[in-house]
Amino acid sequence: MNGLPASLLFACSENSVRSPIAAALAKRLYGQSSYIDSAGVRASAVDGFAVQALDEIGIDVHSHHAKTFDDVDPSSFDVVVTLSPEAHHQALEFTRGTAAEVEYWPVPDPSLVEGTRDMRLDAYRRLRDMILVRLKARFGAPAGPTV
Repeated sequence: MNGLPASLLFACSENSVRSPIAAALAKRLYGQSSYIDSAGVRASAVDGFAVQALDEIGIDVHSHHAKTFDDVDPSSFDVVVTLSPEAHHQALEFTRGTAAEVEYWPVPDPSLVEGTRDMRLDAYRRLRDMILVRLKARFGAPAGPTV
C-alpha cells in the first residue's frame, strides 16, 4: 500500500517508548487524515525520556495509556508498523485473517543505552528523529502542521 492508509497502528514490545513516539509523531503529521494508534506486546507506563524527547518538539504524551494487542481490534487497521522483532512476530499473528499489511521498521531501543542522563536522552532524540524521517519517506508530506 503506497501513501497514507486510513488507519495505522504502531507496535513495539512495551508500548512505552518506540510505538508511542511513532504514533505521536504520525498523529502530528497525519492525524487529520488517518486514524493512528499504538500498542505493545506488553503494556508499560510511558517512558520519561520519551515524554521529554517529544515535549522538546511540542508534542505532549503525558496522558498516553499503554495498550497491548489485546486492547485493539486488528480489523480496524490498514497498516501495522512494527518497531521491534517481538512486536513484528505478534503483529503477524494479530493480523492473520485480516487485510492489514504489516511492515517492520527496525529501530534501536533507546532504553538500552547507558551513560549520563544527557547521553540517554540523546538516544531518544535520535530515535524520534529517525522515526520522523521514516514517516515522511513512507507516507509523504503531511497535509497539516509539521514537526
